[in-house]
Amino acid sequence: MFSQVREITLMNIRNLPSRVGSSSVIVVGIAGVVAVLVGLLSMAVGFDAALKGAGKPDRAIIMREGTSSEMNGNMTPEQRAIIKAMPEVELGSGETYVVAAIKKAGTDIDANVVVRGVEQTAFDIRDEVQIVSGRGFEPGKAEIIVGVAAAGQFEGLSVGSFLPVRDRDWQVVGHFTAGGTALEGEIWGDLDTVNSTFRRGGISSTMRIRVAGEAEARSLDRKLQDDPRFDLMVKPETEFYASQSEQRTALINGFGLSVGIIMAIGAIFAALNTMYSAVSTRTVEIATLRALGFGNVPVVVSVMTEALFLALLGGSLGAGLVWLVFDGYSASTLNQASFSQVAFDFAVTSELLTMGLSWAIGLGIIGGLFPAIRAARLPITTALRGE
Repeated sequence: MFSQVREITLMNIRNLPSRVGSSSVIVVGIAGVVAVLVGLLSMAVGFDAALKGAGKPDRAIIMREGTSSEMNGNMTPEQRAIIKAMPEVELGSGETYVVAAIKKAGTDIDANVVVRGVEQTAFDIRDEVQIVSGRGFEPGKAEIIVGVAAAGQFEGLSVGSFLPVRDRDWQVVGHFTAGGTALEGEIWGDLDTVNSTFRRGGISSTMRIRVAGEAEARSLDRKLQDDPRFDLMVKPETEFYASQSEQRTALINGFGLSVGIIMAIGAIFAALNTMYSAVSTRTVEIATLRALGFGNVPVVVSVMTEALFLALLGGSLGAGLVWLVFDGYSASTLNQASFSQVAFDFAVTSELLTMGLSWAIGLGIIGGLFPAIRAARLPITTALRGE
């Protein structure tokens, strides 16, 4: 039986060039399914990684109780000073989180870009933030530094340029990286200067702190909850950024899977039609093989193998194409949790490529199974007459 399977399968594969037109329908259809599915899901993976990567277990954010956005906080200088003196806090930086309307590169469309006012201690707390061109901003001056992702996605953010925000021209004095996280899509400036420009007085939105670990962050949270001077809560950064990414990631994943399923249904019909056509044109050939003693199982396996071969070829083509085009591709999208743009890179991971090839195999099995059964069950005498 194994010898028969091998011989019929090799014969089918060798004859594929004569059926290149019909076979390409399966290949292109499944390539499209895999490319769209993996491409959309790589967007979700990249967005999720950009946000979650910004969180570290030894950092926490202090924000107004009951809010999920950094924008809605209201911390006074006195509150920040008290918190900085608490034993759980190793370092602290008051931060003001606001947005500015800046045009996307090459368009006339405004997008909400994060402007974050920080104290100098912010660079010690977030040690992944590194200046890669220009220099850091000086306290008290209308100077800003820009994340490399924001510099590439939005207009007028090159080093040395001036950005008009709130009736003030801010000079871009440097670009920074932040380990590929969402921070690279932000603009940073001096806390007091940002507060003055956005008319917030000395009040900051939030406070970033460095702690020994999440246990200390939760201990501080309980302490602030019990203190009537504060209406604040403490969230470990890992927990905060995970919650920020959930809604958008779920939306992209849901959309990607929905589109993938719709396209997969079309690819299945294309595969069924093609394989049925292939079986129909080879009816006499298959019947002759069976008359010579070849069994039903080798016939079924050979047709299934052909369908799987074409499906894997299409899956590999789609996966390879999306990896070449989209892996590392920079984009930005609105994070509804913060009502601001998040810059990120598409991430075509090995897990997504494996998923895409698995879908291709599944489509090949479904598309080849029924034509294979038909080929095996067709009466020999009827097939030999070409009916």
